[in-house]
Amino acid sequence: MRPNTLKRTAVSIVAAAGIAAGTLAGATVSSAAPDTSVKQTAVAGEVGTLAVNNFGLNTSQAKGVQRWLKARWNYNDSIDGQLGPNSWKAFQRHLKASHGYTGAIDGIPGPNTIKALQRKLKASYGYTGAIDGVAGPGTQAAFRKFGDWAKSAY
Repeated sequence: MRPNTLKRTAVSIVAAAGIAAGTLAGATVSSAAPDTSVKQTAVAGEVGTLAVNNFGLNTSQAKGVQRWLKARWNYNDSIDGQLGPNSWKAFQRHLKASHGYTGAIDGIPGPNTIKALQRKLKASYGYTGAIDGVAGPGTQAAFRKFGDWAKSAY
């Protein structure tokens, strides 16, 4: 995730929490203190990751990757050019089968997923950097080559 995106996400979360709690500016002790006469209930639920991680691919390249994932790795979501959790789950299945990925099939392209991706890119798409789990410029450039291949092949 790019630093600006991470910063905007953090600011959005803090702002949303402030709005949900009332108001951030001008709160007084009486308005900030919870009303003990009102019963509060917590709702348990699953919070999912909605992040899109295209790692430098444009929409056209990402759609090609999704078509490849659909054809080969049981991707069953929309072909929208946004590599979200379902795209990454399918990609993790491929990386587990062929590139030494040993993590969970969770749809989160964390360092272990990126290391396996780097091994794939090193084998066939010109990646020459370290297998370090960081999707830096070299990883992204090689991933774009893979995206170009997927776009033309699928």
